[in-house]
Amino acid sequence: MMKISRSLTGIVTLLTFLGIILWTNPVQASETVIFKYGFLRESISVPELTNFVQTGQLSRSLKAYLKMANRKPEEMRNLLTQEIEVDGVFLYDMLRTIPGEFLLDEVSKVIHTPTNRANRQSLRSAFVSSALEDNKITLMEVMQNYPTGDVHVEGELLADVYRKIDGVVKRVRNFNLSFNFSL
Repeated sequence: MMKISRSLTGIVTLLTFLGIILWTNPVQASETVIFKYGFLRESISVPELTNFVQTGQLSRSLKAYLKMANRKPEEMRNLLTQEIEVDGVFLYDMLRTIPGEFLLDEVSKVIHTPTNRANRQSLRSAFVSSALEDNKITLMEVMQNYPTGDVHVEGELLADVYRKIDGVVKRVRNFNLSFNFSL
């Protein structure tokens, strides 16, 4: 009976989330990533960044940014493609908890809207949209699914974001498993 109740709760949560997405205006996906690194600032189109992630080929603007920021292309590519496995419904539920909202606030110091408003909601949307596709998220997917035309990224802190997300997801998942076994 307990398993059916949890499954039903998960299904209702997913249907509610999908209903909200489908009922509201269509969400615009990001078109440009504005990388900031210290005083440097470079606009990279999402298709350019996606091409780099998929093929390893650098556009002129991305090559110039990485050179000025003294970053290796393969490090950036690895960072953008590292996967965190997480169920989309679980992630949606987790990001609505106090630890989840704390994570969103921390990540929004690195990945945020152009105006620095509605960061929590924008990140939640981007994370869940990414996870619902294949039960995995990458930073590249988060940027592709970010619901504003431009997404701003503090480049020097980008590696910290992956570690924070992965750490929180693992801790919450382990807590959830411990809690379920004690029931």
